[in-house]
Amino acid sequence: MAMYNEKVMEHFMNPHNAGEMENPDAVGNYGSPVCGDMMEISLKIENNVIVDAKFKTFGCGSAIASSSVATDMIMGKTLEEALELTNKNFIDELGGLPGPKIHCSVLAEQAVRHAIYDYAQKHGLELEGLKDFDPNKDFDHDDEGCEV
Repeated sequence: MAMYNEKVMEHFMNPHNAGEMENPDAVGNYGSPVCGDMMEISLKIENNVIVDAKFKTFGCGSAIASSSVATDMIMGKTLEEALELTNKNFIDELGGLPGPKIHCSVLAEQAVRHAIYDYAQKHGLELEGLKDFDPNKDFDHDDEGCEV
């Protein structure tokens, strides 16, 4: 636990927006059951603005903290604004992550993208931020740092 800063520990011990969402407008899943890091992010969207976000994450402290901060950061943003956020934004908001745990913030970024993609598909939206997005791309990181 000493490798995590105070803000990461706070989001891990007291995650924001954790839990299930009743009747979400969009759901995004990303991760690897082999590795053990799995994220699901659910969104409520009104007029293309994310008004609520919840997450369920199976993974390490960095994965939970990244999910927590990601949901905080996307609420109140338009879909395009949320798509502009990257794992670097989540890492910066957390005050940093240990090198082997950077992939956890990528999981959060990708889960958000998958949820917005789900919404766009359901509503026939073409979003600039999804132009090069491949929802079928496999979970991509090495197994180093892959632990629950």
